[in-house]
Amino acid sequence: MAMMLATRISRLLSHFSAKPAALKDVGIGLRADQGFSFRSLTPRGQRFYTVEADPVDGKAVLITGCDSGFGFALAQYLHKRGFTIYAGCLLKNKGDSGSKELDGMKCDRMRTVQLNVCDSEEVGRAVDFISDTLIDPEAGLWGLVNNAGISTFGEVEFTSMDTYKEVAEVNLWGTIRTTKAFLPLIRRAKGRVVNISSMMGRMANPARSPYCITKFGVEAFSDCLRYEMHSQGVKVCIVEPGNYIAGTRLYSPERIKTIAEKMWEELPEVVRQDYGRKYFDEQIAKMESYCNSGSADTSPVIESIGHALSAPIPYTRYHPMDYYWWLRMQIMTHMPAAIADRLYVY
Repeated sequence: MAMMLATRISRLLSHFSAKPAALKDVGIGLRADQGFSFRSLTPRGQRFYTVEADPVDGKAVLITGCDSGFGFALAQYLHKRGFTIYAGCLLKNKGDSGSKELDGMKCDRMRTVQLNVCDSEEVGRAVDFISDTLIDPEAGLWGLVNNAGISTFGEVEFTSMDTYKEVAEVNLWGTIRTTKAFLPLIRRAKGRVVNISSMMGRMANPARSPYCITKFGVEAFSDCLRYEMHSQGVKVCIVEPGNYIAGTRLYSPERIKTIAEKMWEELPEVVRQDYGRKYFDEQIAKMESYCNSGSADTSPVIESIGHALSAPIPYTRYHPMDYYWWLRMQIMTHMPAAIADRLYVY
C-alpha cells in the first residue's frame, strides 16, 4: 500500500514542471494559479508580507555572524530600514574585511562588536558594551538575531566526534549562550529573538547529521523559549532558509575537496576498507552537486528576518526557500516516514 501511494505521489509531483505561476503564502494558506511549477519559481515569489510594519525609530538590534553571508547583508539591510545595528563579528579583532566595510560606513547607527559566540567571556563583554552604548539602557535591546553558524558534511561513520562538537558549539550552544546573555535586555524592550535555523532543522538528510542535529536543537530551543517569553511580551521567531549555499559562499570546490581529503585521511582503517574510496568519492560528488544548485539571491532570507523584527505580529516560522524544498519539507514532516523516505531518500 505504501509503495502504491508513493508511486502515485511521485507521478503527481512530476506534473509540477510545466508552467510557472504565482503562489502566495500570506500566513493563512497557499493559493496557486493553475499550471504552476514548484521547481521553476524563485524564493522571492513565495511569501508577500501584507502586514504594515511598526515604526523602526532607530531600535537597536544585535546580529551575530556579520563577517559575511546572511549576517553581513542583514546588517546593511536593517541599517537602511532605520535600525541601530550592533554587528557581531568573529574576526573584527583580526581586521576582517566584513567588519572593516561595516565600520567604513561611519554611522552612529552601525557599530561592529567583537563577538565569538563560543566564548562566554567575549559574549559577556559584548553585553557590557551594548548596555553602555544604548541610547536608553533601561529601554533594553529590541532585537537579537542568532545568525552565526557553521556547516559541514559527511556520513556518520565518516564524521569525527570533534567535528560534531565543533558544529554544535557554534550552531546550538552559541545560540543558547548568546540568547541567555542578552535576554534581560530583550525582556526590558519586550523585543524579538530571531533564530536562524534551516530547512534541515525540520527534515533530516543523509551526510548532514552534524548540521541537522544542531538545527533540530535550535528549533526545540526556540519553541521552548517562545512559550516561556509569551508572558513577558517577547516574540521568538524561527527562520528556516532553504539551499542558499551559493549565496553565502559557505563552500567552494576547493573547500569541499580539502574537507573530503582530511576526512578520508582520518577515517579508521576498517571504515576505509568496508566502504572503499569509490563510494566515498561518490558521496562527495553528491555534496558538490548540492552546493552548485543553491540560490545566489539571499534577499528572501533577509526580508524574512526584517519582517520578524518589524511586524506587529510576526510569524512563528519563516520559510524562505524555493517551492521544491518547501514541498519536500512539508511531505517529510507531515506524511508517514515510509512514504517520505521512499520519495526522497531511498
